[in-house]
Amino acid sequence: MKEAGFRVRVAGVRDLGGVVEMERGIVGAPHWAEAEYAGMLREDGGAVRRRLMVAEGQDGLVGFAVGKMVGTGPGSVAELESVAVRAEARRSGVAMALCAAVVAWCRELGAGTLELEVREGNEAAIGLYSGLGFVVVGRRRGYYREPVEDAVLMRMELGDPGK
Repeated sequence: MKEAGFRVRVAGVRDLGGVVEMERGIVGAPHWAEAEYAGMLREDGGAVRRRLMVAEGQDGLVGFAVGKMVGTGPGSVAELESVAVRAEARRSGVAMALCAAVVAWCRELGAGTLELEVREGNEAAIGLYSGLGFVVVGRRRGYYREPVEDAVLMRMELGDPGK
């Protein structure tokens, strides 16, 4: 997928260092071990699959997103686990393109629903997700730490991939 000034693609081994470096520099990003990101690159076809997508600009990586798929078929549930974009690349369509790539991957695998959780105070992300078709379905009190904050639960019905 090519957008103005960047392109979105499936991450490869050569992207791991850049993803970890970027993630460490973004306070709101989930902080996972490099081995966890490396595990996302393996296509083992198991019951739980993950996909790491990256957005690449002229000067390197500008964002990434992680999708997770549990099960197979229309009853399966997918999760948008993480979306992170460098500060200088925000408001340029990177997050939207990354989310769209994860949605497309989940549909391709036959997911019936795509879920996520987001910090209650992250109004920009909530607006992005709402614009993509996610709706608020619940809340987890005190879910996030440093600072303590509620998680807003959102869901997108992906429908029948055959339609």
